[in-house]
Formats: sequence, structure tokens, C-alpha cells
Amino acid sequence: GSNNYETKIDSLIAVINKSASTYIPTSDLSKINKGDTTVLADDNLQEVFIKSEKIYKETGGAFDPTVGILVNAWGFGPEKPIEDLDSLKVTALLKFVGYDKVKLENGKIKKLYPEIYLDFNAIAKGYLVDMISRMFEKNGVANYMVEIGGEIRARGQNEKGLPWKIAIENPNTDGTRSFATVIELKDESIATSGNYRKFKVKEDGTKYVHTINPKTGFAKESNLLSASVISKSDCADVDGYATAFMEMGFEKSTAFLKNHPELEAFLIYVDEKGEMQTYKSDNFDN
Repeated sequence: GSNNYETKIDSLIAVINKSASTYIPTSDLSKINKGDTTVLADDNLQEVFIKSEKIYKETGGAFDPTVGILVNAWGFGPEKPIEDLDSLKVTALLKFVGYDKVKLENGKIKKLYPEIYLDFNAIAKGYLVDMISRMFEKNGVANYMVEIGGEIRARGQNEKGLPWKIAIENPNTDGTRSFATVIELKDESIATSGNYRKFKVKEDGTKYVHTINPKTGFAKESNLLSASVISKSDCADVDGYATAFMEMGFEKSTAFLKNHPELEAFLIYVDEKGEMQTYKSDNFDN
């Protein structure tokens, strides 16, 4: 029955948290971040590590799980920000940023410098969605939709025998909710990345978003307000691409999509006039 699934889901969440959470000081990842070199990465941490490496390479470093040290320094993360952050301090921190400075070897995550801080939160929700979905599939469930905080994976049909439908919200700054579009999921995963709650509005009313550029170490303005990515692949993957697009901005993201027909996307961005626009990739059929 459903209670049985609840127990299974709870234990899955506990296992993944123990493995890859940065919020739990005793998790495997927290130990690795603190410099413990004896930790063996379990299957969960290994899968998340390998997926991250693939997306890091494909996006030219726009998706980078080592950027956490900068996110914290700028005051966007769980740690205390660094006071008076200047280019010298940023340059010093950049030494510890770059996913090419970590590798998985014989079940262990090796870091070039002990200070390197790994944070897989950008794909962790999507990964958890995948693990719950795989558990359903193992148990012969053909029709399901799993959602965790906006990251969704659907298979089969809903209880009415129709494709699963989900709505994408407009990035409203005034606290109201409205929907930009409704999407049908046909055995697909979707993830949305959007800094709705981290908006800055310029004096002339233009909206923009701050993201940290992993290459320069500085926060920069992005004209992309929201990225929703859909694919037949795992939810962790689309979670990673959506995160990368926020860093890449509108122009680079649309160029990337043209080279990746396996991904569909719905983007909300600000044009040169400061007006909000939406974009659907050429292959968008949802």
C-alpha cells in the first residue's frame, strides 16, 4: 500500500542525505569537504559526481559544483560572507574553483586542494526525484508523477488517462502568481531554475538576476529570469542544464539548445528594452 511507499521514500531521502547533503555535517560529502580522504563515495554520490562532470564539460564550465566557496563568500550561501570582498580575495578563492580539479578514483573523490568545496544541491532534488521514480518502476508502477520543489519526472498517464500536465509560473516580483505556460509531460522530466526570489530591479524598472561567474569569481547580471528544461533523460540531468542556463544567459542558452536536440526548453528573459519575453526551443512540442 501507500504507507509502504512512504517508508521506502523516507529511507531513500535519508540515504541520499547521508551521502550528499552539505547541510548535514556528518554526511559523506561534508566529510570530503572538510578534507577527510578516507571516505568511500557510495553509488548515489558517484552517480551525482559523474552526471555533474558530464554537464560541466558540455556547458563549458557554466555548471560547476565547486563554485560553492564563491557563493558563500558573496553571501548567497549557508556560510558567513567574507567582508570587503575585492579582486585579490576573489582571485585567491578561484584557485579552489573548477570541477576539473576534482576526480573520482577507486570510489574516492580526490581534490587537487583540500579547500575545494563540493556542493551538488543544484542537481540533488532532481536526483532524489529519479531515485523515487526508479523505486516506483522497480515495483511495477507504470503511471506516476514525482515532484520535489518544482523538479518533476512523469511516466505514463494521470488518473484520467491523459498526459501529466504542469504549469510554469511567471517570474512575478509583486508576490502574485500567474502562469506563463502549461506543459504536457510524455514520459519526460522537467526542471525549472529561476532566481525569482533573488531579483534585483534597477531604478528604471529593469529586472536582472545575479549569478556567480565560475570563471571570473564575480557576480554578474544575467538576462535570463527562468529556464525550464524538458527531456526524456533523468531529472537530475535537466536540473543541471537549467542551472547552467541561468549562468549562461539567454543568448548562450539558445545556442546550446540548437546543438542539443534531446533537450526542450522554455525560457523567460529580459530583452534589450527591459521587457519580459518568453522563448520556446524549436523542438518544443509540449
